[in-house]
Amino acid sequence: MSKALYIAEKPSVAQEFAKALKINGQRRDGYLESQDSVVTWCVGHLVELSSPEFYDEKYEKWRYEDLPILPSEWNYQIAEATRKQFGILKKLIEREDVTGLVEATDAGREGELIFRLVYDQAKCKKPFERLWISSMEDQAISDGFSHLKNGREYDDLYRAALCRERADWIVGMNATRLFSTLYGQTLNVGRVMTPTLAMIVQ
Repeated sequence: MSKALYIAEKPSVAQEFAKALKINGQRRDGYLESQDSVVTWCVGHLVELSSPEFYDEKYEKWRYEDLPILPSEWNYQIAEATRKQFGILKKLIEREDVTGLVEATDAGREGELIFRLVYDQAKCKKPFERLWISSMEDQAISDGFSHLKNGREYDDLYRAALCRERADWIVGMNATRLFSTLYGQTLNVGRVMTPTLAMIVQ
């Protein structure tokens, strides 16, 4: 029997989805399963942008003359803390009885990014649909599952998320290294954090 694989963002949300899908089976290691559905979760970001030293070993040392660091191609890696859960997701995605996926991460830019990076990193080509809900009430979840959208309708949202993520990396990595090397101590700089702190100081 073919099954749909539902990928949520957090374990607690996956539990709510499993309840809505009437999955009463025993919880497995990293997922829940019934005769026609499998529900699993991402535990936040499973896939992240590679650090500068991945691109060149010289970036292991912070030097003013090596800045700015601007990758010509972007590389991703599995987050060490969540490697096990990514492995579980990849095996579920590759199962022959899983014929399609349901992107059930949070409805927004970050939720889109979390799912798509896992999908791409797992080299998945299976079709996927998108659950888009703004409430975790039982009725809202049921209605959402009854009105799934074609996942490709959200490609532009994914591109926007990639732009945000890469802009954060460029600003964070370069500005942090710049000010740290100029002032001889670690000074963390971020796209959101630094302007926010500046407003508090003012």
